[in-house]
Amino acid sequence: MSRWLVLCSGVLLAACGGGGGVDVPNPLTDPEDGPPAGNPDGACEIPAEAGLADVSSPRTVVGDGTPASCTGEAVIAAVAAGGVITFDCGPDPVVITLARPAKIFNDTGPEIVIDGGGLVTLSGGGTTRILYMNTCDPDQVWTTSTCDNQDHPRLTVQNLTFVDGNSTAESEYDGGGAIWARGGRLKLVNTRFFGNVCASTGPDVGGAGVRVFDQYEDLPVYVVNSTFGGAEGFGNTCSNGGGVSSIGVSWSIYNSLFSHNHAIGMGGNPPQDGQPGGGSGGAIYNDGNTMTLSLCGVAITDNEVVQHGSAIFFVSNDHSGDVRIDRSVITRNLGGSWYTQYPQISAHDDTPIVVTDSTIE
Repeated sequence: MSRWLVLCSGVLLAACGGGGGVDVPNPLTDPEDGPPAGNPDGACEIPAEAGLADVSSPRTVVGDGTPASCTGEAVIAAVAAGGVITFDCGPDPVVITLARPAKIFNDTGPEIVIDGGGLVTLSGGGTTRILYMNTCDPDQVWTTSTCDNQDHPRLTVQNLTFVDGNSTAESEYDGGGAIWARGGRLKLVNTRFFGNVCASTGPDVGGAGVRVFDQYEDLPVYVVNSTFGGAEGFGNTCSNGGGVSSIGVSWSIYNSLFSHNHAIGMGGNPPQDGQPGGGSGGAIYNDGNTMTLSLCGVAITDNEVVQHGSAIFFVSNDHSGDVRIDRSVITRNLGGSWYTQYPQISAHDDTPIVVTDSTIE
């Protein structure tokens, strides 16, 4: 593991055993060998609201300056307390492995920021989802009467790496191998996702890296300067949406990289020919009503699917919304069918897809 330290429930180990039921290779991932956050060729200007959050006054600092003080239990407690969370685990990179998901409580914001300072990796150890937020989960405290459309918590995850998250054991809130989020707002800045998995079959389950439902006022999830996979052996795998997946959610993605991710379900949605369903959206899976997908400075390469959308699956049930692709590259994504307008992108033939200064081949 070179100079990385792996912490499993506070005990220093050489490795934390995996498992999880997905029939694809998923060795515990050494993030030091992974690519950096973001598309190195992306040069799009970032809106102010999509940038880094202020962490100058943290509510909780995980650790006391030593790697051993940065335990999975300390992370879980810090996330439960909410507010701004930073880390002090020493000068070297550290991997902190969680034994169960860190869960956000909806009354601990309204602003919640988790900032790893570019040195922290959170791992699911191949056995658990890593981070969970759900405004409609009563166990996490209901704070309004309209949990599916409330403006808080506003969660920013920045300067962090997520590895070996595994949500295959989840039944009620499935998908989201690393992060599952519903309600409020979600923003990802300078994040990396390596080796995360979720259910291997199912017509609508997805998001090996991130699964999202219900954003306030249908505002977009921001993904900025982030990497999903990025190199062979570091990709993320799920039935659908090897990188990200959502229902009725808009996305604005800037200067980010999606590569070597896999959608391995079979049969599509609804499932065909007795198959279990899934297999769409190698990098991005968007389904639902009234949503948009905006890409600027994004590279989507070398992803793979069984059914549809080797790069992007975008199906608006009410035929509203659009896809906008600017200064981006979509190439060498493999598999699938139903490419009505552009290769590697599956969408209704009446979905507006506006492409400027981009390569799709």
